[in-house]
Amino acid sequence: MIKNTRLGYGAVAILFHWTMALLIIGMLGLGLYMVRLPQSDPNAFALFQLHKSIGFVVLTLAVLRLAWRLVNPSPKLPADMPVWEKGVAHLGHTGLYAMMFLLPLSGWLVVSASPWGIPTIVFNLFEMPHLPVPGDKAQAEVFASAVHEYGAYFLILLIAGHVAAAFKHHFIARDETLKRMVSVRTSRAA
Repeated sequence: MIKNTRLGYGAVAILFHWTMALLIIGMLGLGLYMVRLPQSDPNAFALFQLHKSIGFVVLTLAVLRLAWRLVNPSPKLPADMPVWEKGVAHLGHTGLYAMMFLLPLSGWLVVSASPWGIPTIVFNLFEMPHLPVPGDKAQAEVFASAVHEYGAYFLILLIAGHVAAAFKHHFIARDETLKRMVSVRTSRAA
Protein backbone atom coordinates (compact mmCIF):
# COMPACT_ATOMS: atom_id res chain seq x y z
CA MET A 1 0.00 0.00 0.00
CA ILE A 2 1.67 3.17 -1.25
CA LYS A 3 -0.98 5.77 -0.41
CA ASN A 4 -2.67 6.60 2.87
CA THR A 5 -6.11 5.21 3.59
CA ARG A 6 -8.73 6.43 6.02
CA LEU A 7 -7.36 3.81 8.45
CA GLY A 8 -3.63 4.27 8.17
CA TYR A 9 -0.52 5.59 6.51
CA GLY A 10 0.90 4.25 3.27
CA ALA A 11 4.50 3.29 2.60
CA VAL A 12 5.47 6.71 1.23
CA ALA A 13 4.21 8.60 4.31
CA ILE A 14 5.86 6.07 6.64
CA LEU A 15 9.16 6.34 4.75
CA PHE A 16 9.04 10.15 4.89
CA HIS A 17 8.23 10.08 8.61
CA TRP A 18 11.01 7.76 9.73
CA THR A 19 13.67 9.06 7.34
CA MET A 20 13.05 12.61 8.44
CA ALA A 21 12.81 11.60 12.11
CA LEU A 22 16.27 10.02 11.94
CA LEU A 23 17.77 12.92 9.99
CA ILE A 24 16.27 15.59 12.26
CA ILE A 25 17.24 13.86 15.50
CA GLY A 26 20.73 13.35 14.08
CA MET A 27 20.88 17.01 13.07
CA LEU A 28 19.82 18.17 16.53
CA GLY A 29 22.49 15.99 18.14
CA LEU A 30 25.13 17.13 15.67
CA GLY A 31 24.14 20.76 16.10
CA LEU A 32 24.31 20.58 19.89
CA TYR A 33 27.73 18.91 19.65
CA MET A 34 29.32 21.14 17.04
CA VAL A 35 28.33 24.49 18.58
CA ARG A 36 30.27 23.51 21.68
CA LEU A 37 33.45 22.88 19.71
CA PRO A 38 36.07 25.60 19.66
CA GLN A 39 36.44 27.16 16.21
CA SER A 40 40.05 25.98 16.27
CA ASP A 41 38.94 22.33 16.42
CA PRO A 42 40.17 20.62 13.23
CA ASN A 43 36.81 18.83 12.83
CA ALA A 44 34.62 21.92 13.20
CA PHE A 45 34.62 22.99 9.54
CA ALA A 46 33.76 19.51 8.25
CA LEU A 47 30.99 19.09 10.84
CA PHE A 48 29.43 22.45 9.94
CA GLN A 49 29.55 21.52 6.24
CA LEU A 50 27.91 18.16 7.03
CA HIS A 51 25.25 19.89 9.14
CA LYS A 52 24.49 22.33 6.33
CA SER A 53 24.41 19.54 3.73
CA ILE A 54 21.97 17.43 5.73
CA GLY A 55 19.94 20.60 6.39
CA PHE A 56 19.36 20.94 2.64
CA VAL A 57 18.30 17.30 2.46
CA VAL A 58 15.82 17.91 5.30
CA LEU A 59 14.46 21.02 3.56
CA THR A 60 14.05 19.13 0.28
CA LEU A 61 12.33 16.22 2.01
CA ALA A 62 10.07 18.65 3.91
CA VAL A 63 8.90 20.17 0.61
CA LEU A 64 8.29 16.72 -0.88
CA ARG A 65 6.58 15.50 2.29
CA LEU A 66 4.25 18.49 2.42
CA ALA A 67 3.41 18.05 -1.27
CA TRP A 68 2.66 14.37 -0.65
CA ARG A 69 0.49 15.24 2.33
CA LEU A 70 -1.48 17.83 0.31
CA VAL A 71 -2.39 15.27 -2.37
CA ASN A 72 -2.63 12.34 0.03
CA PRO A 73 -4.32 13.45 3.30
CA SER A 74 -3.51 11.83 6.63
CA PRO A 75 -5.84 9.27 8.19
CA LYS A 76 -8.36 10.52 10.70
CA LEU A 77 -7.51 10.54 14.37
CA PRO A 78 -9.29 7.96 16.57
CA ALA A 79 -13.00 8.74 16.88
CA ASP A 80 -12.95 8.35 20.66
CA MET A 81 -10.12 10.86 21.06
CA PRO A 82 -11.23 13.94 23.05
CA VAL A 83 -11.61 17.17 21.06
CA TRP A 84 -8.94 18.95 23.11
CA GLU A 85 -6.48 16.13 22.43
CA LYS A 86 -7.20 16.32 18.69
CA GLY A 87 -6.53 20.06 18.86
CA VAL A 88 -3.21 19.50 20.64
CA ALA A 89 -2.28 16.82 18.07
CA HIS A 90 -2.99 19.21 15.18
CA LEU A 91 -1.02 22.01 16.85
CA GLY A 92 1.88 19.63 17.48
CA HIS A 93 1.95 18.45 13.87
CA THR A 94 1.72 22.02 12.61
CA GLY A 95 4.65 22.95 14.84
CA LEU A 96 6.71 20.00 13.60
CA TYR A 97 6.07 20.93 9.97
CA ALA A 98 6.86 24.59 10.68
CA MET A 99 10.19 23.64 12.27
CA MET A 100 11.05 21.33 9.33
CA PHE A 101 11.04 24.48 7.19
CA LEU A 102 12.09 27.16 9.67
CA LEU A 103 15.29 25.50 10.90
CA PRO A 104 16.87 24.79 7.49
CA LEU A 105 15.82 28.20 6.15
CA SER A 106 17.09 30.08 9.20
CA GLY A 107 20.36 28.13 9.03
CA TRP A 108 20.70 29.02 5.35
CA LEU A 109 20.07 32.67 6.22
CA VAL A 110 22.74 32.56 8.96
CA VAL A 111 25.30 31.31 6.45
CA SER A 112 24.13 33.79 3.81
CA ALA A 113 24.37 36.78 6.15
CA SER A 114 27.69 35.78 7.69
CA PRO A 115 30.53 38.24 7.09
CA TRP A 116 32.86 35.28 6.56
CA GLY A 117 31.16 34.35 3.28
CA ILE A 118 31.99 30.66 3.67
CA PRO A 119 30.31 28.69 0.87
CA THR A 120 28.17 25.64 1.51
CA ILE A 121 29.43 22.71 -0.54
CA VAL A 122 26.63 20.14 -0.29
CA PHE A 123 28.27 16.77 0.41
CA ASN A 124 31.36 18.05 -1.45
CA LEU A 125 29.35 17.84 -4.70
CA PHE A 126 28.07 21.34 -5.50
CA GLU A 127 27.94 24.80 -4.01
CA MET A 128 24.60 26.03 -2.69
CA PRO A 129 24.27 29.75 -3.38
CA HIS A 130 23.67 32.13 -0.51
CA LEU A 131 20.25 33.67 -0.06
CA PRO A 132 19.93 37.35 -0.89
CA VAL A 133 19.96 39.25 2.39
CA PRO A 134 18.21 42.61 2.25
CA GLY A 135 19.19 45.32 4.68
CA ASP A 136 21.76 44.99 7.43
CA LYS A 137 23.49 41.61 7.14
CA ALA A 138 24.76 41.75 10.73
CA GLN A 139 21.22 42.18 12.09
CA ALA A 140 19.93 39.45 9.78
CA GLU A 141 22.62 37.07 11.02
CA VAL A 142 21.84 37.78 14.69
CA PHE A 143 18.10 37.34 14.10
CA ALA A 144 18.49 34.16 12.02
CA SER A 145 20.96 32.69 14.54
CA ALA A 146 18.50 33.25 17.38
CA VAL A 147 15.64 31.74 15.37
CA HIS A 148 17.82 28.74 14.48
CA GLU A 149 19.04 28.16 18.04
CA TYR A 150 15.76 28.66 19.90
CA GLY A 151 13.86 26.90 17.11
CA ALA A 152 16.07 23.84 17.65
CA TYR A 153 15.24 23.80 21.37
CA PHE A 154 11.56 24.23 20.57
CA LEU A 155 11.77 21.35 18.09
CA ILE A 156 13.30 19.14 20.79
CA LEU A 157 10.27 19.89 22.99
CA LEU A 158 7.88 19.17 20.11
CA ILE A 159 9.60 15.85 19.38
CA ALA A 160 9.50 14.88 23.06
CA GLY A 161 5.77 15.67 23.14
CA HIS A 162 5.21 13.77 19.88
CA VAL A 163 7.00 10.67 21.19
CA ALA A 164 5.19 10.89 24.55
CA ALA A 165 1.84 11.12 22.74
CA ALA A 166 2.71 8.12 20.56
CA PHE A 167 3.60 6.07 23.65
CA LYS A 168 0.44 7.24 25.42
CA HIS A 169 -1.64 6.02 22.49
CA HIS A 170 0.19 2.70 22.35
CA PHE A 171 0.52 1.83 26.04
CA ILE A 172 -2.36 3.68 27.73
CA ALA A 173 -5.10 4.22 25.13
CA ARG A 174 -4.07 0.99 23.35
CA ASP A 175 -5.25 2.30 20.00
CA GLU A 176 -3.75 1.95 16.50
CA THR A 177 -2.20 5.44 16.32
CA LEU A 178 1.43 4.34 16.66
CA LYS A 179 0.99 1.03 14.85
CA ARG A 180 -0.28 2.71 11.70
CA MET A 181 2.93 4.77 11.43
CA VAL A 182 5.07 1.63 11.75
CA SER A 183 3.45 -0.73 9.28
CA VAL A 184 1.12 -0.57 6.30
CA ARG A 185 -0.21 -4.02 7.30
CA THR A 186 -1.80 -2.53 10.42
CA SER A 187 -3.59 -0.01 8.22
CA ARG A 188 -5.10 -2.72 6.02
CA ALA A 189 -6.09 -4.98 8.92
CA ALA A 190 -7.82 -2.30 10.98
